[in-house]
Amino acid sequence: MACFLAAVAEGAVVYGIRKIVHKHESQNAKAWYSRLGVLFNMLMGGSFLLMIEHIWHGEITFAFPFLTAMKDPSDTAVMIHEILTVGVSMDIALTAIWAVWVLISGLTVARNAAKCA
Repeated sequence: MACFLAAVAEGAVVYGIRKIVHKHESQNAKAWYSRLGVLFNMLMGGSFLLMIEHIWHGEITFAFPFLTAMKDPSDTAVMIHEILTVGVSMDIALTAIWAVWVLISGLTVARNAAKCA
């Protein structure tokens, strides 16, 4: 119903952290700025695709309250449960995949630097 809202919320946090990191001038901060940009794009891209899928299935409308689950209080409880279970689980999985990518890319850069030295 609204599991994509968890990714939007995490994306907002990542965006704020990215803005803070951008203020620093170190080379390490520039690398993390780029890495956080990848995570942000993954979160927002996934949220956009899920939103399109929810529109397709009629769970999101273009009239208030926009989410059909918010019309009935019992459906709202189910929606919040879905956000907290499915949405958060998807975010944890996506962030873990991103963290593995960061780790592997860092090890690759370190290994290539060692070969050149």
